[in-house]
Amino acid sequence: MTEATLTSTSTSPTARQVWTRTRGIVLAVVILLAAAVAIAVIRSGAQHGSLDPRSADPYGSRAAAELLGDRGVSTRVVTTLDEARSAAGADTTLLVAAPDLLTDHQQADLRAATKNSGGRTILIAPDSPSLGTLAPGVTADPAISFHSTLFPSCDLPAARRAGSADTGGIRYSTSDPGADVCYPSDGLPTLLRIPAATGNGDTVVLGAPDILYNNRLDKQGNASLALQLLGSRPHLVWYLPSLSDTSATDAGKKTFLDLLPSGWLWGTLQLFIAAGLAALWRARRLGPLVPERLPVAIRASETVEGRARLYRKANARDRAAIALRSTTRTRLAPLIGVSPSQAHAPEALLPALSARLDGDGQALHALLFGPPPSDDAALISLADQLDALEREVRRP
Repeated sequence: MTEATLTSTSTSPTARQVWTRTRGIVLAVVILLAAAVAIAVIRSGAQHGSLDPRSADPYGSRAAAELLGDRGVSTRVVTTLDEARSAAGADTTLLVAAPDLLTDHQQADLRAATKNSGGRTILIAPDSPSLGTLAPGVTADPAISFHSTLFPSCDLPAARRAGSADTGGIRYSTSDPGADVCYPSDGLPTLLRIPAATGNGDTVVLGAPDILYNNRLDKQGNASLALQLLGSRPHLVWYLPSLSDTSATDAGKKTFLDLLPSGWLWGTLQLFIAAGLAALWRARRLGPLVPERLPVAIRASETVEGRARLYRKANARDRAAIALRSTTRTRLAPLIGVSPSQAHAPEALLPALSARLDGDGQALHALLFGPPPSDDAALISLADQLDALEREVRRP
């Protein structure tokens, strides 16, 4: 007896096949990453050091800090809430560069430190998240100003001396009757000065940071307005909120979704919509049946056996009996002169069948249209009787 050597062929894809199938996806991911890095580099270069008095970039504020220094005003940069709170005083102007980045807890602590300090607090472009705490009684209008350069239209000396300035941005309204409302746009001011309830302190709300930028300081009356607002006290503390500040870990009542930028939420929604559209585009369309050649020939007996096993596994004797009787009636109808459309009607099939066989119509009705068999033996008996009936009809 000789031993045959069997060779086997691996069905696992080779590395070349995997690369061929996935190279399109890999290339798309690489392009997306490269585009993201390029956009990040471009944007970081354009906004590097934004509102930082140490930065000489176009959007930095080093020019304003140096001009203030020439006039005897010292500028100190702080990045933590504790430093900002300890610096508040009657001889200090506290500028908050990004009020909306502060958590609810930080805003409340900062307001408590500056409320009765006697100094000046300047809020740069605050919106609804921070106004309610840092500037009570002030609300932001949803519609921003369509004009960048505006005229003072108020009695505030600093604004009247500066004249027109680039304050157009967020518009505000206040319920404080003693507030100075300046640089209005369509009836709502973009600069507010709200005096403190006690003492000589005040809070200035500025709707746009443009007058502090290096590349805008020499435009209009920006330099004059910036120097007057920031130089009213001998000391200027420039607060740049930082994520490294340990006090920023308390998010208050904000949820995770509240902390996410709105752009991420909109981007996620767009991804879901795109995925839904792609699913509709690639979904299977239900149309007419299309005949298809089977890859291999399957014997009819195998199909019958397979269906029979399914019926037996499900104990579906009723369905098996229905299939046997229906097929028998379909084959008997043309043999006894009944149209195929009437093959399953007892009133048409049974009389013709009785006339052909001279048999008992009652027995034929029970055989062809009777109840389902109660067990497997009865099902087998039914199949034998139907087979015998068909042979008898076919007998010449």
